Amino acid sequence: MRKRAEPAARQHDHGYGAAPLDRDCRLKKLRLPGHYPPDCDSAGMKRLGRRYGLWSRLRMFIFALVGLYITIPFLVKICPAIQTQLVFLNLVRFPYFIDLKRPQDQGLNHTCNLYLQPEEDVSIGVWHTIPAVLWKDAQGKDQAWYEEVMSTNYPVILYLHGNAGTRGGDHRVQLYKVLSSLGYHVISLDYRGWGDSVGSPSETGMTYDALHVFDWIKARSGDNPVYIWGHSLGTGVATNLVRRLCERETPPDALILESPFTNIREEAKSHPFSVIYRYFPGFDWFFLDPITASGIKFANDDNVKYISCPLLILHAEDDPVIPFHLGRKLYNIAAPARSLRDFKVQFVPFHKDLGYRHKYIYRSPELKQILRDFLGGTEQQ
Repeated sequence: MRKRAEPAARQHDHGYGAAPLDRDCRLKKLRLPGHYPPDCDSAGMKRLGRRYGLWSRLRMFIFALVGLYITIPFLVKICPAIQTQLVFLNLVRFPYFIDLKRPQDQGLNHTCNLYLQPEEDVSIGVWHTIPAVLWKDAQGKDQAWYEEVMSTNYPVILYLHGNAGTRGGDHRVQLYKVLSSLGYHVISLDYRGWGDSVGSPSETGMTYDALHVFDWIKARSGDNPVYIWGHSLGTGVATNLVRRLCERETPPDALILESPFTNIREEAKSHPFSVIYRYFPGFDWFFLDPITASGIKFANDDNVKYISCPLLILHAEDDPVIPFHLGRKLYNIAAPARSLRDFKVQFVPFHKDLGYRHKYIYRSPELKQILRDFLGGTEQQ
């Protein structure tokens, strides 16, 4: 009886007829309590803990991101100043370390820096770049000389820049050089709140700054033609200004709009910043109504109906900031306008393959001839 019992006892010791616990922990699948080697159990728990911790952190990050996404529209609605700042971006002053009092540091050695005062407690910085053919005569000259030479036989362009940056922005400086080489005086300014100008930005204030500079130019330019050039947000300032000038019967000799939009609401809806919220419920109420409530309209589509001077629109097809279709739409509104029926209205597109995007139309070799053909025709008119 003892001999028969011995194999059974040995079988019982091995447990269910299986091999003894191996070092690879393969018997974990049996889930037998108390039979896991301590080192194997500890390693598995650590791996499980790491996975759980990673997933927990990822989940917290996703929740925070979703919370921020939902919170931002309410912050904009509660504090319209946020949306106002996004429109103007006047605190974004790149390039950051240039001295606006020294335009020669930007390669403009025939440019004078000066300051004008449109209103009490408001001061605006202005650059006057003379035609390139006069650059030798300009060396060492003061502001009085620059003002006097403005009455010589050269046309003047008042340049109104867009949001962000200053009058010393690189693409703006490059345009000044192009226009100067074509024989134009170029007057550029930083609106109140931009660059080294003093004051708080607003659509009304920006328009008044431009009007003050225009009147300053007219008082010194004699009978020379004065053209107004607006770029991006500056097109809104430009059409505001020209509408006002036409209403008081002192229109400029021509208006040039580079990369324009129809109105600020349509531009804000089309802007890259709005992509992630474009289909957010109540988008207009959250994001667009605060802009209107702040008194910001820049209604180019309405202003062109009251403008009485030649109009040239330039727009690149690959513009990622202000879509090309908005420039085309503005032209389609302006072309049949009764106030413009006696004046030349022209739209010049630049093919997307040229890569001029939002602010590089100055690189076009055709720009020189485009301006000569258009502005030459306006002088004859």
